[in-house]
Amino acid sequence: MIHEYLRTLLSFAFVLGVLVTIHELGHYLAARWRGVHVEVFSLGFGPALFRWHDRSGTEWRICPIPLGGYVRPHGFEDPEDATEEQKAAWIPGRTFHDKSVLSRAIVIVAGPVFNFLLAILLFTIIFASAGQPSVRNEIASVLPDGPAAVAGVQPGDVIRRIGTHQVTDAQDVQATVQGEAGVKTTLTVRRAGQDVDLPVTIGTATESSSTTPHGQLGVMFATEAGKPLSVPNAVVAGVKATWTTSVQTLDGVWQILTGRHTAKDLGGPLKIAQLSGQVAQYGFASLLSFMALLSVNLGLINLFPVPLLDGGRLVFYAIEAVRGRPVSKKIQEISFQVGFALLAGLFLFSTFNDLSGFGLFKWIASLVS
Repeated sequence: MIHEYLRTLLSFAFVLGVLVTIHELGHYLAARWRGVHVEVFSLGFGPALFRWHDRSGTEWRICPIPLGGYVRPHGFEDPEDATEEQKAAWIPGRTFHDKSVLSRAIVIVAGPVFNFLLAILLFTIIFASAGQPSVRNEIASVLPDGPAAVAGVQPGDVIRRIGTHQVTDAQDVQATVQGEAGVKTTLTVRRAGQDVDLPVTIGTATESSSTTPHGQLGVMFATEAGKPLSVPNAVVAGVKATWTTSVQTLDGVWQILTGRHTAKDLGGPLKIAQLSGQVAQYGFASLLSFMALLSVNLGLINLFPVPLLDGGRLVFYAIEAVRGRPVSKKIQEISFQVGFALLAGLFLFSTFNDLSGFGLFKWIASLVS
């Protein structure tokens, strides 16, 4: 038990530490590129446990609360908000606020961009060393008493058509079946070199996190690990995997917003810690894959147009570029307050989901009953 807790703690620290470091490194390098002096590069929040200065004058910090980090560019505050003491300390030509809108936007967007680049790198390492796993359109097993079993589907069958729809691969089968809950149709499978038509009624299932029933067939497809790819092919596959993960993540968010899935699917830092420990026990490659998925999520979340996030600042810069002048201070302050409330609420809600999933509230209820 102690070993499991230790593995979870170390895995969580490693995963979050790498993701935060890369994200903030994007801001830091972009600021240096655009001629902005960086005052502080902090990993974590709270009082600094360790701190040191590099040759450029940047203070590097390691803090005890490992739930994020930040980069503080020189002159990040607006001139009207700065004190006379702060203004006197500004280095001419090295402040953030006096840079062009484009330069400021580059500094802000670099954080999420580096998260996507990290995902591509991690996927590339996995595909070049362990190969790219794939799912074949071949039935590996049939669940007893499921729709496929009742229809007579057998292991080794290859699904060719669902009704009149010509199937391309296993993903096509899953996508088609999911949208046909309860539909009576015909499966055409390839068996021993011949096509066999099997009447079937697609099963219906409703997950606890979904308000819409989906179809199920009751089969497991064969998978293969694949051979390690050459580095160029692994890079291409890494880019495709990052793009696919981004699309699937945005689709999941859209399903929650439209009510197709409930917000109970949202997980917070406790869930990430738990999953980090679970994934780590399957090997380093699995942990890298998990990190790649989280890196994509972190990049996308930071691009959401919510004040306090990178995406919110980019919206303000876009408006400034169109209007030729910054958004009014009052609107920015109100927006940041709303953004803070949204993020705080999301953090509390996701943490509540985590604790509920761990059974904490049921345990408390059993104590008081």
